[in-house]
Amino acid sequence: MPAVDTKIRVRYKETDRMGVVHHSNYYTWFEIGRGEYMRARGMTYRSMEEKGWMLPVIETRCFYKQPAKYDDTVIVRTRMAEFKGVRLKMEYEVIREEDGALLAKGYTVHAITDSNLKPVNIKKADPELYRFFMECLER
Repeated sequence: MPAVDTKIRVRYKETDRMGVVHHSNYYTWFEIGRGEYMRARGMTYRSMEEKGWMLPVIETRCFYKQPAKYDDTVIVRTRMAEFKGVRLKMEYEVIREEDGALLAKGYTVHAITDSNLKPVNIKKADPELYRFFMECLER
């Protein structure tokens, strides 16, 4: 289950008056990491949604260790931790590139739904997408 790393430079607008990244931005970074993870594995969110499949977030958690600050370069390390046919779990680490410090870690859990947000068993509904998610666990 190798991870995919995505580099992000902390923008001024993501910080508070003290130059510290506001906690809500970590969830945006998780989303960026998730999109880049899928792309690196050969699938885009757009192509999945064009087929009628969605991945709404149904659970999320973030554990903050150290603050990121304005102009830091952070690496969002993303991997698929679980896949169970109707849901999947992604895990994230946010690491400051300059010193390797772990700044935060967390996860998101996603239901697999149709475009009406009705849960689907993707193994039956789209065997190709099912194989893609299974391969993500094995890589």
